[in-house]
This record gives sequence, C-alpha cells and structure tokens, in this order.
Amino acid sequence: MTASTATSTATSTATIRATEIVLPGAVEPDGLEVRTRDLPAPAAGQVVLRMEATGVAFAEQQMRRGKYYDQPPFPFVPGYDVVGTVTATGPGVDTGLTGHRFAAVTKTGAWASHLLIDAAELMPVPDGVDAAAAETVLVNGITAWQMLHRIAEVRPGGIIVVLGANGGVGSTLVQLARHAGITVIGAASPRHHATVRALGASPVDYRDPDMYARIRELAPDGVDAVFDHVGGAGVEQSWRLLRRGGTLVSYGTAATKDEEGNSQLPVLKLFARLAAWNALPNGRSAHFYNYWGGRRRRAVWQQRLSEDLTQVLRLVADGSLVPQIAAELPLTDAAAALTLAESRTVLGKVILVPGK
Repeated sequence: MTASTATSTATSTATIRATEIVLPGAVEPDGLEVRTRDLPAPAAGQVVLRMEATGVAFAEQQMRRGKYYDQPPFPFVPGYDVVGTVTATGPGVDTGLTGHRFAAVTKTGAWASHLLIDAAELMPVPDGVDAAAAETVLVNGITAWQMLHRIAEVRPGGIIVVLGANGGVGSTLVQLARHAGITVIGAASPRHHATVRALGASPVDYRDPDMYARIRELAPDGVDAVFDHVGGAGVEQSWRLLRRGGTLVSYGTAATKDEEGNSQLPVLKLFARLAAWNALPNGRSAHFYNYWGGRRRRAVWQQRLSEDLTQVLRLVADGSLVPQIAAELPLTDAAAALTLAESRTVLGKVILVPGK
C-alpha cells in the first residue's frame, strides 16, 4: 500500500475530537498547554492520521524559545514528525489507505492525537517495525543517511567524527557508518561512553578542553568527515580535523541556542564561514545540511525522502540499526518530555505516544 495509489471520491464525515499540545509563546516547558478541538473533515488530497508516536527534537527545544530559524508565529502546535494510522480520507484520496501505518514529516503540528496531512507526504512504514522505533529514525535516520551517503559520501574504510554521538541523529550516524565499514570517533559525555562504544565508536569526552587534540591522536592523518551540530567557535576546530578531500557537514548551531537576539544571525554567520572555507584551494569542503533543501522541487524531494527512509527502515527491520529510544511518555506529558529531552542526560530520542 502506498500513498500515491489511484484516487477515490469517498470522504469520512465523522467528527474527530483531537487532543493537541500548544506552544503559546516563548515559555519554559511547563508553559505548554493542552487543548482539545473538533478536527475538520479532511479536504481534497488530505487524510486524518491517528498519532501512534511523535518525537521531541532539538527543533522543538528551539521553537519554545522563539529561536528556530523559520518557525511560525505563536501560538502553534509543535511536532516535527509523526508515525500513525490513517483513519479517514478526503476527496481524491484512495480510501484503501485507511487502516495502514505511515510516517510523515510535518515540521509543526504533530504533537496531537489526530492531525490532517496531505496524502502525498505519507511514507509507508512496514508492519514489522514498531511505531516508536520508526518515529525514532524518521527525521533522525533520513538526516543521518543523507549526510553520510549523499553529502559526505564516505567510503568503506574511511574515518569520521560524530559530535553528539549519544543523541538521536548522532547515535544513528554511528550505526549507519559502522554498518558501511567506516571507523567512527564519537564525542559524548562520559556517562554515555559505554553505550557509544557499544554502538561501535571510539568515544571522546565532549567537555574535555583537549578533545580535538585527543581526536588527532586517534586519527593523526586527519578524518574523512566531521558531522557537527554544535556550530559556534568550535566549528573551526572541526574544519581543521579534515584531511585533504574531507568534508565538514554542519547541521545545527546548538552552541548558540541560549544566546539572546536575532535567531537567524548565528546561522547566517555559519553560512558565511562555510562559504569562505569552500573558496580555499585546499581540497576540503564544507556543507550545511538542510533537511528541507530541495523542497522547491517537492515531488523529487519527497521521493528522495521516501527512498532514504525505506533504506533506514530496512536496516531497523533486520536488526542492523537499533533505534535509541530514551523514553516514551504520554502526549499530555509533553512538558515533562521536553524537560527530559533538554536535560542532556538521555541517550537517544524522547518519544510521545497516545495516552492510555
């Protein structure tokens, strides 16, 4: 079953009462609000998706501060991605989608018991993959896969550095790289070193002021790629780790998340720095990974997402990739989930599931 099957004119008119988590403004996690409302009937091309799992990502942590690059104005329902079952279809959508599980990337709106989604954005989830597991590797898995295989294109036998190797993207990157025959040095807090080592990486302490010197000891000839979500002043050290032909993939600015002022300024400064490095004739390259890049060619972009998620879920199904789930909490406990995700004490991703 796919989301692009031939269309139908049948529509469900049953009223659905949806529970949603609302971000009313720049608040602490306990400022999140719970509301219920009647969900409108799906419009042409839409479906109603009953949420089975949604995640707490760095995006929501930034959005609650009003610092995510292109977030909508307050108030709004956060929630970057979702896995759920189609319960109703709008005009022009195949009614055969009903009862089947799909994943979708929403950027906002997924922290809800039910939500409206364009059928064209649905990606099938195999029956053998648990909803929480699929959610854990949805954005994180696609991000890790695309950075490793589409941008850096690291070959078997190469060596990479993953900052935040205990996080959602980082732990996935480590596993994908090891599956591809790539050596990994993973930066993480010492409390997570045993797990990072078990995933297949050589851990280094991200709080150690001599961390980059330690990495050079482990890779004296340089590395083929560095995956850096931190940004800030440390990104220059990441650049210096590269050997000739190496690639820096930047995908965040966590170092500046608590800074006051224009939320776009740190990103724009990072763009300028990466562009300057790319102008140097030294055989290295720098990229900023944008999950939404290429969306102007929406059909091509969506097809690529679906292809890459299929690859990732195949590895989950055969046990090659183990989703790192930090915790599963009910949707209405979103404040506690966000607090936990921001604590920097967890390994993997915090997941929201329907209430019991």
